[in-house]
Formats: sequence, C-alpha cells, structure tokens
Amino acid sequence: MLYAVLIVAIVFEVLGTSAMQAAQHFTRLGPTLVMVGCYAVAFFCLSYTLRAIPVGIAYAIWSGLGIVLISVVGVVAFGQRLDLPAVLGLGLIIAGVIVINVFSKSTFH
Repeated sequence: MLYAVLIVAIVFEVLGTSAMQAAQHFTRLGPTLVMVGCYAVAFFCLSYTLRAIPVGIAYAIWSGLGIVLISVVGVVAFGQRLDLPAVLGLGLIIAGVIVINVFSKSTFH
C-alpha cells in the first residue's frame, strides 16, 4: 500500500512540474493553482510513506522516478530533446532505483 501512495506522490509531482512549465513564471493563474495543488498532494503522499519507508529511500525513489518521468513529459508534451548523455544518465537513475528496491534491506517490503 505504501508503494502505491509513493507512486501517487510521484505522479502528482510530475503533474505539478508540468504545470510549472505551463505557469510561465507564475503569470498564468490556472496552471499556477494546478501546480500548487499537485505539489501539496505529492508532499502529503510522500510524507505518508515515511511511516515505514526510510526518508532517504523514499526520497531517492520519488525524486529519481520523478526526474525520469518529467524528462519523458518534456520530450512528449513540450518538444524538448534529450541527447545521448542525458538518456544514459536517466538510465542510470532507473538502474539506481531498481538496485535500491531489489537489493537494499532498507526498503519496505
């Protein structure tokens, strides 16, 4: 259950960051309100997972997967491009999250 809440936190963090792009330096009210709301839900859900998942592990998963997903959103929704070093770096982030979840005894299973 806690990992499902962590996934919700990641999704809302990505939505909030996407809205930040659309808010254009807080000059557009709608996207700014969406951003604030999404970040509120994301941080609430992240804090909920800290009941059983150590803060460093939860934050590593949250931020790592958030980075990868927002990079994909940047490519798909905003027409941004990733060069080979960026793609390799994102792959290393994914590998790190996998290593934490598969091999670390610090995670909640």
